[in-house]
Amino acid sequence: MSIRKLNPRSPGVRFQTISGFDEVTKDRPEKSLLVYIPRKGGRNNLGRMTTKRRSGGHRKLYRLVDFLRDKDGIEARVAGIEYDPNRNAYIALVIYKDGEKRYILAPDGLKDGDTVVSGPSAEIRTGNCLPLSSIPDGTFVHNIELRPGKGGQMARSAGAYAQLMAKEGPYATLKLGSGEVRLVDKRCRATVGSVGNAEFENISIGKAGRNRWKGFRSRVRAVAMNPVDHPMGGGEGKTSGGRHPCNASGFPAKGAKTRKRKKQSSRFIVSRRKK
Repeated sequence: MSIRKLNPRSPGVRFQTISGFDEVTKDRPEKSLLVYIPRKGGRNNLGRMTTKRRSGGHRKLYRLVDFLRDKDGIEARVAGIEYDPNRNAYIALVIYKDGEKRYILAPDGLKDGDTVVSGPSAEIRTGNCLPLSSIPDGTFVHNIELRPGKGGQMARSAGAYAQLMAKEGPYATLKLGSGEVRLVDKRCRATVGSVGNAEFENISIGKAGRNRWKGFRSRVRAVAMNPVDHPMGGGEGKTSGGRHPCNASGFPAKGAKTRKRKKQSSRFIVSRRKK
């Protein structure tokens, strides 16, 4: 993937960089796999704002991506690599031998005309989906399930991957890109390879308006608000809080532990992520 730097025709594009879209081979989405999802603008069913800093955004349709990969034993041909406005990774349109079309996350190195297949007996090749019990140690995988049959939840963003370190008993040990080492049920499925479009992290937004296209509004500092709007607001002159950092509800924002103990997911974490 290449990154294009735009000519500085205006202050807004002077520092912008965009993707070269070298891997994208298809410019029109598959109509049967498009769904309209209305934008809420951060409001609930009563029209009240429950999520801050969300509004607007460019019009877009949601692409139905197959994170489950449950069509076992049937080969699918890659018909094209597409841009998806809903995620930073590219998606691939695959057509199965029985005629069904699905979108999958496009792994790095997948090209038009390649074949992918799912199932325990699938070959260890980029784009194939298998249970962790059938994948050899040391393999890089993505789109990893946390519960068997639920669909991939981990390592789905651009350039993401995890390495299968070992298998012992009912669990497999995975080392995530963050450095965290955790246990996952061996029956969970994962796709071989890493997610494509790894250069996405090097793209420079360049201007605030580009974030507005994504539906993100600007953030107002808490110390710049009035006391009625935030616990850290108010004061004479340029005050800087006067209390420990907190959110609008008064809950500590820096250093407070937020992990819920009832879920008991900590017992699957062998080593925490890098500090």
